[in-house]
Amino acid sequence: MAAVSPSVPSPSGDVVVMSVVPKSSPDAEATGDLVHRMRDQAPEIAEAGGSLYVTGQTAMAIDVAGKLGDALPLFISVIVLLALLLLALAFRSVLVPLKAALGFLLSVGASLGASVWVFQQGNLNGVLDVSAAGPVTSFLPILLTGVLFGLAMDYEVFLVSRMREHYEHSKDPAEAIAQGVSRSARVVVAAALIMVAVFGGFIFNEDPIIKSIGFALAFGVFVDAFVVRMMLVPAAMSLLGRRAWSMPRWLDRVLPDVDIEGARLPAPARAEPAVRREAEGEDAPSGKASARV
Repeated sequence: MAAVSPSVPSPSGDVVVMSVVPKSSPDAEATGDLVHRMRDQAPEIAEAGGSLYVTGQTAMAIDVAGKLGDALPLFISVIVLLALLLLALAFRSVLVPLKAALGFLLSVGASLGASVWVFQQGNLNGVLDVSAAGPVTSFLPILLTGVLFGLAMDYEVFLVSRMREHYEHSKDPAEAIAQGVSRSARVVVAAALIMVAVFGGFIFNEDPIIKSIGFALAFGVFVDAFVVRMMLVPAAMSLLGRRAWSMPRWLDRVLPDVDIEGARLPAPARAEPAVRREAEGEDAPSGKASARV
């Protein structure tokens, strides 16, 4: 502590307020340790018949980070489970949704790791014009997970739906991968470049919080689109082969069949020869052209 102000009681005398000035900055680790040490004295105050409360900028940041940290595992679990269920309904597969969820978690982990390396450990501060290293804002993992999940699933559906469509007609997994990537690669690349440019524009903001959010989102979208979806997804699908489109029979009976690709639609009826000749202007019985207005 650098200084402690005199105690200021309330008019009733029930509450006493004291201001504590730490020697370190509000975001420093030493200031956080000071808050925890002060709160550790709460049992001794309770034995004396009182209650101890510690507030302030650092204390509130610690409380918010703790609440968000406790909610993050449940938040990610719900997102991953919903993704597994919806992709299983769409693609009639178990391995494809599992691969998509693992790729999403890889993208989130890579983005958070890069953000910690840059903003918390102080690397590339000169390039990104960051004044000093500091902790990553507490709500960044929640924001990054939500935004990146939506974009990652979009890219996954773009690629795999075309693969599934071609596989339903050819039953050749290798050809389905080639056709799916060739048809969807331009869409995924264009969409990813747009989002990287949008999020990357926030890196030039002077606010370090906005700068870190823009960097995390831009880096996450880049990794997910160009590393996970364009490289790892086709490689994994090639290794899995026909197993990628398999599903246990008991699960196939339980899940509703939405048939997104329309593989089970009835084929169009073939025209009868007489109908075709009439359409071409020929008289079916005599073989002569019939006069039509």
